[in-house]
Amino acid sequence: MAGRDDSVVSDKKSSDATNDIPTFHAENLQNNMKIIYYSRTFLSIIGGVIAGILGFTGLTGAVFYFLIMAITSLGLAAKAKFSIHAYFDSWNRIVFDGFLSGLMSFVLFWTFAYDIVHIF
Repeated sequence: MAGRDDSVVSDKKSSDATNDIPTFHAENLQNNMKIIYYSRTFLSIIGGVIAGILGFTGLTGAVFYFLIMAITSLGLAAKAKFSIHAYFDSWNRIVFDGFLSGLMSFVLFWTFAYDIVHIF
């Protein structure tokens, strides 16, 4: 993951708290968001296939999706060494971004794998 560029921050330390705002590069932040979306989409597809093969239906499959997304968020935070503000502007980026697009991929592959294994 790309972090913020500390070379942009001046070496002068002022006692004024308004100058302590972290600086992010748009390219680095955009790259980090792309990594989140790709990770969530990939793990949603893999989780959907696993849920379909195991035969999860209804609420069990939904709980499995939330478990997969929680593990994904924890893994992304661990990849950032739990210093989220060095790579993202808020915790919401790592916890909620890509959640609904991952849900659509999960349901698509969940039903596809379930149909192949348990119906045909």
